[in-house]
Amino acid sequence: MSKLTLTTEGDTHVLVTRRFAAPPEVVFRAHMDPELIKKWMLGPDGWTMPVCINEARPGGKIRYEWSDGAGNGFYLTGEFVEIQEPSRIVHVERMHLPDATPDNHIETRFEPDGTGTLMTMRMTLPDSDTRAAMLATGMADGMEVSYQRLEEVV
Repeated sequence: MSKLTLTTEGDTHVLVTRRFAAPPEVVFRAHMDPELIKKWMLGPDGWTMPVCINEARPGGKIRYEWSDGAGNGFYLTGEFVEIQEPSRIVHVERMHLPDATPDNHIETRFEPDGTGTLMTMRMTLPDSDTRAAMLATGMADGMEVSYQRLEEVV
């Protein structure tokens, strides 16, 4: 059963929330450390992340490349806008499938929640069509599989 909750706001926003059984500092670090990211942000079983560039500073670049080991893959590029350790990350990302999708502006918050962390991710897309296309990919399922791995890593 998924622990992830996905809702929409207005025409252009997606809100993802999930609780983790680890403190905010640990969950935040798992989102910033390239060696940890490569262990959990993989989506469905069988995929790997051979390239993980995560320059964790305002203006720093992001590049993640995924491969299924059978010649299929895609990548993401982006840049950090703001980082407030260990509570907030603001960044912009675009998927390349192979063409680049419009920019997705993302604010992720990590808040203490009992002995764990409540993560709240707010995505802002340029229009309702872009949001609908993103949601049609089944992204929530891939995110939850990755977040289950994150819990194992932390």
